[in-house]
Amino acid sequence: MVRLAAASLAGTAIEFYDFFVYGTAAALVLGPLFFPTFSPVAGTLAAFGTFAIGFLSRPLGSILFGHIGDRHGRRPVMFASLVLTGAATVAVGCVPSYETLGVAAPVLLLVLRFLQGLGLGGEWGGAVLLTAEHAPERRRALWASFPQIGPSVGFLLANGVMLALSAGLSDAQFREWGWRVPFWAAGLLAAGGLLLRTSLAETPQFRELAESGNRASAPLVEVARGHWRLVLLTAGALAVGYAIFYAVSTWALAYGTEQLGVSRTVMLVCVMAAVAIKGAVTPFAAMLGDRYGRRPLCLTGCAAAALWMFPMVGLLHTGRPLLMFLGFTGALLAFITMFAVVAAYLPELYEPRVRCTGAAVGYNLAGVLGGAVTPIVATAAAGGPGPPWGVAAYLTGISLLSLGCFALLPETLPGPSVEPVMESAAA
Repeated sequence: MVRLAAASLAGTAIEFYDFFVYGTAAALVLGPLFFPTFSPVAGTLAAFGTFAIGFLSRPLGSILFGHIGDRHGRRPVMFASLVLTGAATVAVGCVPSYETLGVAAPVLLLVLRFLQGLGLGGEWGGAVLLTAEHAPERRRALWASFPQIGPSVGFLLANGVMLALSAGLSDAQFREWGWRVPFWAAGLLAAGGLLLRTSLAETPQFRELAESGNRASAPLVEVARGHWRLVLLTAGALAVGYAIFYAVSTWALAYGTEQLGVSRTVMLVCVMAAVAIKGAVTPFAAMLGDRYGRRPLCLTGCAAAALWMFPMVGLLHTGRPLLMFLGFTGALLAFITMFAVVAAYLPELYEPRVRCTGAAVGYNLAGVLGGAVTPIVATAAAGGPGPPWGVAAYLTGISLLSLGCFALLPETLPGPSVEPVMESAAA
């Protein structure tokens, strides 16, 4: 389990590094480089538009790779998704700016971002299922939480590289070529991730399905017919996590540097410190999920998020590093209270024959609802001299929506009653 968890964590860290480095670049430099004819705010909105494309393609990736995972195994998904995401990320670092290539430059950016999202849409399902289906029942949330630490590691790696380059280069050097270096580094990281995954074995549950001939012939059709309500509920439930994370890691970064005049370095340090705490807390929150259940932690995290969004926005508007850090930390602790257990919760809600497709589609549809839209809506709602209370209201509304969806989902904590629970969830 240690080897499996480490390989899953490393893989998700690399894939999310690829995904997050784009978000940071979108917040800091892509607007003026690829949309120079727009105003500063419109350029940022356009850059976040290309950022959103990656979320829109993630459900398509979950359908494509979910089919592979349910038909041919969880293991092939982990290789194919890593190659696709890594190649697309390296290519982003090679795209010339608008000044050199004209309108073809942002078009290429859109295409590559689409491919990034396609690969990441398959990564989560493969990595999580490989860990969750190997894990002992009473420690499933703990072991499955290791892939959930990967996004924190990927974010810290991506932003650490950006921070080092931002601090070590002049503004002109950073805009000219420095921002490209983290994208090029993705190639080396992807190669290392592939090496780590070569020795992983297929999961016992998929081997049993293959031997019995009980694999789904058309997983997406089965999910659409028999599990559509569950997919919609899980998408709505998880939307708040994406909204919170990208409000903190992407929108707040742009808002702090552009609207408040806080330096790039200070904003990156504040966000990175909060994400580091979130990553460290993840396994401990997962252990609570193994003891008290998945649903109570999800409900608690949603309620905390609903209560914290207005204080977070007020603390951000001060522009003071310590207060901004406290605001970000509170929001991300509410987030991880939910997301530490979803890697065990979602697979337990679906039967094994369609688990890779169902869990991944629900998870990545939540990214469209919460992650793709949030930086765009928040940037548009943050105009004016005062604190951006419209952003706080928007995030609070999503928190309440997710709270309602979690309330309608069943508990799946393994025990004497787990089978009836899972059958009712499928129904």
